[in-house]
Amino acid sequence: MQRYAIYYAPPAGAFADFTAHWLGWDAEAGATVAHPVVAGLPRPVSDLTATPRKYGFHGTIKPPFHLAVGTDAAGLQGAVKALAARLAPVTLPGLQLVDLHGFVALIPQGDTTALAALAAEVVMALDGFRAPPTPQEFARRKPDQLTARQRDLLAEWGYPYVMDQFQFHLTLTGALSDADSAATLQALRPHLQPLVPQPFVLSDLALFGQADDGMFRILHRYPLLG
Repeated sequence: MQRYAIYYAPPAGAFADFTAHWLGWDAEAGATVAHPVVAGLPRPVSDLTATPRKYGFHGTIKPPFHLAVGTDAAGLQGAVKALAARLAPVTLPGLQLVDLHGFVALIPQGDTTALAALAAEVVMALDGFRAPPTPQEFARRKPDQLTARQRDLLAEWGYPYVMDQFQFHLTLTGALSDADSAATLQALRPHLQPLVPQPFVLSDLALFGQADDGMFRILHRYPLLG
């Protein structure tokens, strides 16, 4: 695998099925799937979802990373399993469909303190497996456009949106204009909103791996048992 990540991915069911088809990539099956027919979109689904497709439908817990020298996939898998065994599931009222800084996403409703604490623990506990970002990877984060705090987090954890800068979200499109975002929200809401889990429960950690084709797949799920 090129990179690994720890994500939330929905369990099998209508929500997982629709979101996989929306992106055109089923990370559970590791397969391309047909986009749904959604009337009223400003552009084809394949265009709207081109950027997030390779990652599969997910909510980031620990962002993608290369394995550090001296570590291996088996060690990472064992560490994620042990970590999940001591972390408790998180339950929130649901998810809401929004324009999030110029792209369409689902974000959790309710108090996200426990979710943020879980994400911070995962980032810290598994950091020994993360190789430092290369200068090219660092530059891709556009540090000149980040706040001082975000640059510090990028330097320490390899990603600027962790710890107190963390905002859990499930990405559905790439960057859109205001008009395209509004049209996409209007067209997508009646299809997606009835499928959104209520309550929303994060009950496992999904270990994703990026294969040589660039696409991320679910390698294993580790139930939260704490």
